[in-house]
Amino acid sequence: MKKIKNYDNVFKQTILKLHENGKSLKELSREYGISTQSISTWKRNSKKIGLEKGKDIAYEELLELRKKVKDLERDNDILKKGLAIFAQLQEKE
Repeated sequence: MKKIKNYDNVFKQTILKLHENGKSLKELSREYGISTQSISTWKRNSKKIGLEKGKDIAYEELLELRKKVKDLERDNDILKKGLAIFAQLQEKE
């Protein structure tokens, strides 16, 4: 059985930039040991994985940051509600 290679998005981005700068798929395939089909797929899916021109942030990192923001917003809302309850208790005393 053939081992499936997984490449990170930084590597994919580097390969796609080399291709945009004039390296052919065959050259990249020979030089880095990647199939031309894989590079073509990365190119076709580049918007899905956050590799379009001008984007230096990996898609997974973007998703992780969005999740952290959502978690922090939720935590902030909880703290605001807690503060409101505490303020009400202080007023009653």
